[in-house]
Amino acid sequence: MDNVFFDASVIWGLVGPRRIFGTEGEYGNVNWFFLGGALAPLLVWLAHKTFPDKEWIRLIHMPVLLGATAMMPPATAVNFTSWLFMAFLFGYVVYKYRPDWWKRYNYVLSGGLDAGTAFMTVLLFLTLQSKDIGLEWWGNNGEGCPLAACPTAKGIIVDGCPVT
Repeated sequence: MDNVFFDASVIWGLVGPRRIFGTEGEYGNVNWFFLGGALAPLLVWLAHKTFPDKEWIRLIHMPVLLGATAMMPPATAVNFTSWLFMAFLFGYVVYKYRPDWWKRYNYVLSGGLDAGTAFMTVLLFLTLQSKDIGLEWWGNNGEGCPLAACPTAKGIIVDGCPVT
């Protein structure tokens, strides 16, 4: 917990938000997502007005879709596409065309997926905690990405870091 507060104090006190998310920073384009988040519901509304016969458009709820991405674990695109596929299949197709089946099995499916995730988490923890077995990649390094220590200001050259 101390590391979190230390890192946050360095980022916001020493480095400053302008050097991270501003004109001098590496992540300035992230600010455009605020505009995208504000415009997304408007685009869904316009699509619904343009195609009033398509009833499924009014079921799109952008704040829920965008907020749900914050609850997803960090994963690869395969994980997100399988999540989207299952959500569409059971949340729309089965619910619309087989509502009795959905009422009977959706809760069981949800519990099974949650239990499977929990089981695999415990299984992976127990099997990979051995000193003989290890996965070495930048994601399990205590420092994170090896390039995280590289400077982002233009013109500063450090050995082993890309020049911006």
